[in-house]
Amino acid sequence: MVLRRGAHWSGTASAEPTVSARPALLSGEDLPQEPRQKRSLDKRARLKEAGLALFGEKGYEGTSIEEIAQRANLAVGGFYQHFRSKRQLLLVLMDELLDRLSKIEFRPQAADGRSTVRALLAQAFERDLHYLGAYRAWQEAALSDPELSKRDSEIHAWTTLRVTAVFQRLQNLPGTRKRVDTTALARVMDGFFWSLLVRALHVQKVELNEWIETSTHLIYHAMFRDATPGGKR
Repeated sequence: MVLRRGAHWSGTASAEPTVSARPALLSGEDLPQEPRQKRSLDKRARLKEAGLALFGEKGYEGTSIEEIAQRANLAVGGFYQHFRSKRQLLLVLMDELLDRLSKIEFRPQAADGRSTVRALLAQAFERDLHYLGAYRAWQEAALSDPELSKRDSEIHAWTTLRVTAVFQRLQNLPGTRKRVDTTALARVMDGFFWSLLVRALHVQKVELNEWIETSTHLIYHAMFRDATPGGKR
């Protein structure tokens, strides 16, 4: 879910990853041409925000195009000027999420492992939270849409690679466990992060911060050796 930058590693903790492209969710989609005029751009933005809100509140099947247009203060015809279907709107929203996440640079900025892990998680969750509604709808739609299900698998493969890449970088910090299976750990934590994102729709910020702290604790103790009484590892 978070800490995503697709990568393939050469097998050493110090190796630099070769970054792979994020899944192209809009490939093959016959999208209406994106507007250039400010007024039309504003209408399109309102439709996307309305979709995000309603998908979060009512899910994919429970949300209609009429409701999205009404929430955006537009006629239904205004919706079809920008999107050919509710499914296409969902694809656009999820593609925006992946694009924003692909631009996050996840590189350790400090020698302290715990604070580094905490900062990376907080940054990633901050980017994800705006698109909670889209992810809720995406999960639901993928259950009955084979093509979306296939793309969902591609997203998970990409996010797991990103988590693996971050764990590989973390192993360059002092005090790490050098024999950690970063691929297996990344697969487990990636699934955990996705499940947290689903639940984040219904929790307060205080509880979300508790989740980040718990995730930090799990990752830190999986990857770093405990300090001895004398402070050494």
